[in-house]
Amino acid sequence: MPDLPTPKDAAEAALFSECWDAVLSYADLCTSGSTAANQLAREAFALGIREARAAESGTARGAGRRSSRLPRIPLLLTAVRATAAAWEAQGQGHKLDPDLRLWLNSDKAARYVGPPLSRPIALRGLRDMQEPDAALLWLAEVEALPLQAVVRRQGLDQSGAVEELNEVRGLFRDRCHRNHLDTPMDAECRSYVRLLDAVTRSPAADTPPDLSRHLATCVECAEAAACLRLHGGGLPAALAQGVIGWGGLAYLERRRRAAEVRLGGGPAAPDREGAAARAAANKARMRRNGLLVTAVLVSGLALAVSMMPGDTGGDSIVKAGPTDSTPVAGPGTRVPSAAPASSAAPSSSAPRASASPSPTKGAGDDAKPDPEPQGTSSAAAGGGDDAADPACEVQYDLVNQWPDGFQATVTVTTDHALDAWQVAWSFRDGQRVDQMWDASLAQDGSRVTATAADYNRTVAANGTLTFGFLASWKGKNTAPYAFALNGQECAGK
Repeated sequence: MPDLPTPKDAAEAALFSECWDAVLSYADLCTSGSTAANQLAREAFALGIREARAAESGTARGAGRRSSRLPRIPLLLTAVRATAAAWEAQGQGHKLDPDLRLWLNSDKAARYVGPPLSRPIALRGLRDMQEPDAALLWLAEVEALPLQAVVRRQGLDQSGAVEELNEVRGLFRDRCHRNHLDTPMDAECRSYVRLLDAVTRSPAADTPPDLSRHLATCVECAEAAACLRLHGGGLPAALAQGVIGWGGLAYLERRRRAAEVRLGGGPAAPDREGAAARAAANKARMRRNGLLVTAVLVSGLALAVSMMPGDTGGDSIVKAGPTDSTPVAGPGTRVPSAAPASSAAPSSSAPRASASPSPTKGAGDDAKPDPEPQGTSSAAAGGGDDAADPACEVQYDLVNQWPDGFQATVTVTTDHALDAWQVAWSFRDGQRVDQMWDASLAQDGSRVTATAADYNRTVAANGTLTFGFLASWKGKNTAPYAFALNGQECAGK
């Protein structure tokens, strides 16, 4: 395993630390295990630093003219891709992710190392910018670093940080537009160049139907549109995909999560709105528990009266007694899986008699937990309020979409503490999940199941779990439905 380059000074040592984190994150996506990821990252880091130093040395010896090159982090990420391609060519492909191996042997990978005019627009546009401007754009958009921290690192005026970033975005758009004009294209693509430029300049402009159909079938023009449209939040994805290639969107999501962890590593600021919502939820639960306790007392009194001598209704109640002695739920530390409603009723001849004492069982959970939750329908366990109050909520976010694929994020909030979880849902239009992070993937037809990774299995009560994925689609891409957490249906946010 090669040694990492030695920093020249303290400033370069700090830069190395930041770059290494990014390189290792992408290398982990590209490989099949942590050992291979570390090896790939070290080889790629050494290769990229050598290339960066050679380029800087060549510029210093020249007449001051800057050679065309990427900023340090995207340069190192492309070195990871190049090193992975070398592994595949040298017979070490078994260490790589299987999907990456397919990509490396396709025409898609060839575009990144082929003739310069055939390479992705974003890669060419970023390379043609001045390196400080390109670094500012990449750090703010892809690495998701706070803008104030980026401009401070770049030695810029913090009071004009937003204006500086907007100006750099405009420069990137200008470089991409020029590169799009220089790209060899057929007559149909050429006929849409001016229209595409005009439509992407204005946030309020509608895309004409004929241009929309063209973008759905032409990869090069769709890439150009993503780079030229600075509004709408699609620029980070356009940069990540265009510069990195395979796994660009997954890398983007990882860097956003890493930035959130860095920003939220210390004591969290008080969440007044969240605290108020949780307090309201707790009050609602207390009211429901009060109703359940009242129901317990009423049911107990009714049962005692019905068993007195001379009561004509005693026989039916006594028959239901043995069933009522079994608790229907445990202490609530994990989401119970629902059992068929028929298993809770002794017979179909007296459904009312077996359902009426159910509040007694639901309220008794706090006093006498059942170590093995049996599960039942929510209507039998707690009345009408609990039936309309699922134990989890799900939020499905379509992060980005392109002609044949999309990226999405799923966030689930659970009322119960979990020590393991599975989230399942169904697609309506035949979508297929190709890659998933922060969970393991299984898909059977339209039904998709995401299972917790080792590092995020446990979730606190009223906590959230999140994972993301890349998928393909054809024709339509409507949102999924029938979300369930550990077999229990979730409500949508």
